[in-house]
Amino acid sequence: MAAEYLYRVSAWRASERTGLAMCASAPSAIPFSAFPELNGGEKQWTPEQLLLCAIASCFTTTFQDVARSAKFEYTDLEVEVEADVHRDKKGCDFSEIVIRPRLTLHSEQSFEAGLKLLRRAKAICPVSRNINVPQILEPRVETGKLPSAIWRKEEAAPKLMA
Repeated sequence: MAAEYLYRVSAWRASERTGLAMCASAPSAIPFSAFPELNGGEKQWTPEQLLLCAIASCFTTTFQDVARSAKFEYTDLEVEVEADVHRDKKGCDFSEIVIRPRLTLHSEQSFEAGLKLLRRAKAICPVSRNINVPQILEPRVETGKLPSAIWRKEEAAPKLMA
């Protein structure tokens, strides 16, 4: 059964090199700016970061659907997305996007199934599937509930298996 969905976002200029984005289903607007290196504002989302956020959030929700369908239980999923952007005479381009999902499981017996589901989520994620930039998936699977290395970089990294 085919389904069709329409999504709409509006963005408008707030001041030089800054703006606001909003959609009807969200309670508030998102302020954005060009990077400070490109004469943008400080401490605001950039369009490049919003694109990476779209990939990370789509991957996360896609994995949730894949895991639910497979009746796969997990403790946590954290997705970090990173991209290199280079600037030349033509403008700025993404050279590659790296998607780093970190899946936390209750036991090591589910590692292979977890990796398989992470790869499946990447294959069917509608946002990343529709971006024509080379993408690298670097999945990590671990056991236990450990603090996030992304938010607590000063802490030692947990033992990871890929």
